[in-house]
Amino acid sequence: MRKVKYAVCFMISALIAAFLHYTLPQHDIVRITGTYNRVTTVGSNKIFYANSDAGTAESTTTRDIRFIEAVRDNGNVIVYRNEDTGWIWPPYFKWDSSNVQAEASNLKSDKDAPIWVSITHYGWRMSWISIYPNAVSISAAAGPDVNITPWFNTIFFVFLAGLVIYIWRAWVRFRDNTLESALDELHGEIYRVGASGQATRQLLYLRWLAFKSTVRNALKRS
Repeated sequence: MRKVKYAVCFMISALIAAFLHYTLPQHDIVRITGTYNRVTTVGSNKIFYANSDAGTAESTTTRDIRFIEAVRDNGNVIVYRNEDTGWIWPPYFKWDSSNVQAEASNLKSDKDAPIWVSITHYGWRMSWISIYPNAVSISAAAGPDVNITPWFNTIFFVFLAGLVIYIWRAWVRFRDNTLESALDELHGEIYRVGASGQATRQLLYLRWLAFKSTVRNALKRS
């Protein structure tokens, strides 16, 4: 039973980690090589694209999506989509995809005269299901070796850790106080029921002590 509990906890933790990794902003230092628009069919992977009311819908199954092609310092290529998020999740409230596309076009360069930029984005690139990270903003970078401190993510995780600790401590206090109250009531009931004889009362009392010790040990292990 304990293995099942650990397996469930691991699966939940993995899902939360994947959700946060997809949603939180990331920064890439790249060289932009091209920009273009393409009418893209959106089917079973539509959860990874903007809603149709974000302004790029051609029909219920297609989007006129802007794309940005780029190359990393190590030569690996990556393609970003450039869509407004509107009011949907994740809450970037991005409405300026046209401006982002214009900035990307202006910052295109080749390997002989590279212009390095920092692209802030969220999401993943998975070619086998045709999904792309969504570029949120673009800014010039001093070079390919620039390190960008993810301040938002740092503050977010500090806040999240504090919230989890607070909720856990509140739950432990509630659980302990509620259990102690229930045990005290049980103790009183034992003495009231024990009116039939001293031996019965002593037996119930010993069982109550054993129950209390078992529960407290279980709480310590949890």
